[in-house]
Amino acid sequence: MPTTLQHIVFPENRDPDVLPLYTDPETWSSIDGEPVRLSSVAHIDDVLSRDSARVRSGQRVSYGTYFNAFPAAYWQRWTVVDSVALSLRLRGAGTAIVYRTNAGGAQQRVDAREFASPDETTELRFELPLTHFGDGGWYWFDLIAGESDVTLDGGDWSTGAEPTATGRLSLGMTTFNKPDYCVATLENIAGNPALVDVIDRIFLVDQGTRKVRDEPGFDAVAERLGAALAVIEQGNLGGSGGFSRAMAETLDRPDSDFLLLLDDDVEFETESALRALQFGRFSREPTIVGGHMFDLLDKPVLHAWAEVVRPGPFMWGPSFPEQSRHDFRTSNLRQTPWMHARLDSDYNGWWMCLIPKRVIAEVGLSLPVFIKWDDAEYGLRAREHGFRTVSLPGVALWHVSWLDKDDTQDWQAFFHTRNRIIAGLLHSHEPRGGRMLQNSGRQDLKKLLNMQYYAVQLAVDALRSVLDGPAGLHADIGKAMPRARSIAAEFPETRVYRSGDPETPVARGGRALPELGESSYPAGLRLALFTLKATPKHWLRNGDERNAPAPELEYAKRDANWWRVPGHHSVIVGTADGAGKAWYRHDRAKFRRLLKESRALTREISRNWDRLAAEYRAALPDLVSVEEWRKTFEGR
Repeated sequence: MPTTLQHIVFPENRDPDVLPLYTDPETWSSIDGEPVRLSSVAHIDDVLSRDSARVRSGQRVSYGTYFNAFPAAYWQRWTVVDSVALSLRLRGAGTAIVYRTNAGGAQQRVDAREFASPDETTELRFELPLTHFGDGGWYWFDLIAGESDVTLDGGDWSTGAEPTATGRLSLGMTTFNKPDYCVATLENIAGNPALVDVIDRIFLVDQGTRKVRDEPGFDAVAERLGAALAVIEQGNLGGSGGFSRAMAETLDRPDSDFLLLLDDDVEFETESALRALQFGRFSREPTIVGGHMFDLLDKPVLHAWAEVVRPGPFMWGPSFPEQSRHDFRTSNLRQTPWMHARLDSDYNGWWMCLIPKRVIAEVGLSLPVFIKWDDAEYGLRAREHGFRTVSLPGVALWHVSWLDKDDTQDWQAFFHTRNRIIAGLLHSHEPRGGRMLQNSGRQDLKKLLNMQYYAVQLAVDALRSVLDGPAGLHADIGKAMPRARSIAAEFPETRVYRSGDPETPVARGGRALPELGESSYPAGLRLALFTLKATPKHWLRNGDERNAPAPELEYAKRDANWWRVPGHHSVIVGTADGAGKAWYRHDRAKFRRLLKESRALTREISRNWDRLAAEYRAALPDLVSVEEWRKTFEGR
């Protein structure tokens, strides 16, 4: 009996913004080397249901799209599947054409069938080998309607291969005061019977003060899900604490072979969960299967395709820049050659990530670091145990993006610095962590020159925490965030002046002109000269936040760059979310103290790198053990 690997699907809520992720018009051209849509023959009105769509008479629509093409290279490389079958259920008269690509995106015609069945559904089946996709490539199909409309009544990609695992799926959702999102996700899951059929448990770990159980609609969806839903309430232990709780609970479920981690502020494409599960079931070896993240507020825009931790600076990010914020409205799968290469990942964000239970049993739970770097560290740790991470195209959700946030400036700055260095101590193979400490010190200096003293204070606290060693990580997990937030009052730049606030300072010079086009920031020799000039200037410049002069200029957030702001004593800067303004003022005492402390602590970590790395690596098995985490869950 064939096993379905992917269903052909369409937008569940008929959202026209996401239509390019599901269907693609055939009429494209190229202008100055860039893909250009000449006309759109795919329309949201042609989406008839979750699994059916219409192609109007005389038109052609391609399903070589993010959600409906088949990522053949990934299935060939990582699974036991050596062939797939494409089944299409069609009404009307027309032609179905199957294509494949190579790693460079070159399109090749594989097969074509004419069909004529105006009154009843006919099924076309294409047998397709997975034998020539070593470096990349996809399969997809196009439909061409003849003199009358063609209706696609359903379709899927399936295999006759035998899976390597057959267990069920548990889901782990961690939330802090986002009960509305959680209820919407539960309703979405409950509305997909195929997904409900393979779920063992949904572990909803509620760490907030606004309880999900009190949210309108929760009781109704809880009744629909029945015993499959388990709500666990615990203190706020961050993402690492919430997801570790789901991991620990899954280890106790004999029927679960996989755990799918989900963030709370998401919109969930439920078909993706089924695809991730099937990929996990057919993987040759236990494999972490990650989902991509699209921007919830700009839905055709992708965050990144495959993310890595670069060994030199030991910093996360996409494997190359073009992946970041790719817009499928302007360049869909067929028009984007790099998407046809198979791209390997070091880790996948825990906004959506499937982890086999065997991996959890061998690798352990999350590092107890509250937030930031827990997912990246886990991927690196899993790889050292022989388990790889695959960020699988066609598996995705929509998540609130970071465009309107700057969490390197708020209380999360502590976790950015501390957890990156801890992850480096655990997994970097470069002497003294390569360029990581140098890079971290440069970031501190940039923030100091920008008069962002709160963020640097948290970075300094983070460096001290690293030097304290691993023993206190569990005990500190629920305390670090409140402590970081509590000192914000000591730093005036953390105050946000809202519209209409009579105390909002007014810039003497008005609003700074925006930078148009690409920013021309200092690099190389220019950067060295800039630093040599700006650092002593701030060191010697008189200034005290309590007696600061009126702001010289007002900057929009995007224009308040680290090479522009240091030229001022005092500036007003818009917040990342556009909700208000912050007042940055030079304070010589804070600049001097924080620069000295940052430099001294960074040098101390560098001198003691080998000793610290040995301590953290020796402590790791206990830090990530179920036994230690159980004590933390229970408040011991």
